[in-house]
Amino acid sequence: MDKILRINMGSESGPRASEEPVGDYAGLGGRGMTSAIVAKEVPPLCHPLGKDNKLVIAPGILSGSVAAMSGRISVGCKSPLTGGIKESNSGGQGSQVLARLGYAAIVLEGQPKDDTLYKVVINKDGVTITPDNSLKMLGNYDLIDKINAEYGDKVACISIGQAGEMKLAAASVAFTDMEQRPTRHAGRGGVGAVMGSKGVKVIVLDDTDMPTRSPKDPEKFKEANKAFVAGLKKHPITGEGLPGFGTNILTNVINEAGALPTHNFQTGRFEGAGNISGETQSEIMTSRGGKVTKGCHRGCVIRCSGIYNDKDGNYLTKRPEYETVWAHGGNCGIDDMDAIAMLDRMDDDYGLDTIEMGATIGVVMEAGLAKFGDAEAAINLLKEVGQGTPLGRILGSGAAVTGKVFGVERVPVVKGQALPAYDPRAVQGMGVTYATTTMGADHTAGYAVTANILGVGGSVDPLKPEGQIELSRNLQIATAAIDATGFCLFIAFAILDQADTFQAMLDMISAFSGQELTADGVAALGQKILTDERDFNARAGFTKEHDRLPEFFKNEPLAPHNATFEVKDEDLDQVFNW
Repeated sequence: MDKILRINMGSESGPRASEEPVGDYAGLGGRGMTSAIVAKEVPPLCHPLGKDNKLVIAPGILSGSVAAMSGRISVGCKSPLTGGIKESNSGGQGSQVLARLGYAAIVLEGQPKDDTLYKVVINKDGVTITPDNSLKMLGNYDLIDKINAEYGDKVACISIGQAGEMKLAAASVAFTDMEQRPTRHAGRGGVGAVMGSKGVKVIVLDDTDMPTRSPKDPEKFKEANKAFVAGLKKHPITGEGLPGFGTNILTNVINEAGALPTHNFQTGRFEGAGNISGETQSEIMTSRGGKVTKGCHRGCVIRCSGIYNDKDGNYLTKRPEYETVWAHGGNCGIDDMDAIAMLDRMDDDYGLDTIEMGATIGVVMEAGLAKFGDAEAAINLLKEVGQGTPLGRILGSGAAVTGKVFGVERVPVVKGQALPAYDPRAVQGMGVTYATTTMGADHTAGYAVTANILGVGGSVDPLKPEGQIELSRNLQIATAAIDATGFCLFIAFAILDQADTFQAMLDMISAFSGQELTADGVAALGQKILTDERDFNARAGFTKEHDRLPEFFKNEPLAPHNATFEVKDEDLDQVFNW
């Protein structure tokens, strides 16, 4: 990956592609690449949907190789949801294919002069940019069917649905999986709206005749990769739990811990959790001839995804993730797995973040537009978004905007982005991450559930403030580094618990790059990425006062523990003091 592809959508003669050496960005990948380019090239005070914002799509450092679990991709920009820097991470085939095409990043910049919609095709022969208004307002599923009919089923696609075209702040960027379905999404932060503002509907990637990326030291790389895979398979979470029950294995665990946000964060336990748990979900999928265990990209060995069929045995969606099951399930009081799967399918088709939309529907349920537990009402509300009605455009702008419109006080957002599926009163380490991450409320930025709930990488009492700052700080640093590699974040369970697996990861990266990487080097990489991001946010107007949870988390005790968020503001201000 020795070049960057820049696509200027606003050039005088029409959209124009150009290639350049990586230059100052050499050695970067994934989140490291997206955040470096955004921090250096995007004016922090620009309008997120204007010509000066840029959408950066970057594979990880190891993507395109045979390294296990290396197929994650990063999408970065100034977020229309938070107003700050954003990196949104996704699986799917895009990262592996883009890396094999030799690109360290695609940078969409400028803005077309009219509302013409474009498709971009990238293959070994170069780049073509073609106007195609026949794609307008297609959902992701119909869009990909049309692309496959034209280009065959060996390509990978990066696309937006109707939400991205309408520039809604909850819009996602979709990546096709190994079955050519648009099921993997860079969901958070409204990155799909920025792609829509650039007039790009789909990027088609074809790596036919392109070689797999080779390591500098093939033998050392092969041995390290083998040891790394063995470590993942012997860990109970990555070797058994996630493959057997998907990420939704957490529903029963988090509900039992009293940390499952229910009815718009009113309580920490949901009576219907057993009906939508990972165990129940797997039983339903198996009984209908679905697929319980599959990877979302080549090289995945954890294989936590799957295929969810409807009652007639026909494909409906991929296995709904834990965050989706919570957002459209317990948060909205819905315990119907089929309804949640339908909402997941609709989110993927329209191109919407499932977390943001579930949180938003929870807010309007509290406002009285629908009753908690009414699955049909939730589906109808989501249809409004896809249709672009006035109500739909409000909902598609996210939970913060929706809460303001309907006068709701309990709106679970930080920096304008909705909280995920762990109540910070019952998992206080997650509260620290939500409050302080550069990304707006984001569980993946520093997944303190590891030590707070699962006992992975140590144990920190989830109900007490002690130890949470250090836990979140260390996890945020490590996560930023992992997001730069292309590795799936789920490797964290094994590398936190198993020193030999962590060393195998270091050896694999070292053998691939030809430069020795140490644990200190990982920390330095994570710190550099976070420093770039925090610098951008500071120039965009963010202060320490933005690193706070909504007041209701401090004032409203959460059942069943009757806990409030107890980490002090002055302690939150110490997270990035390393």
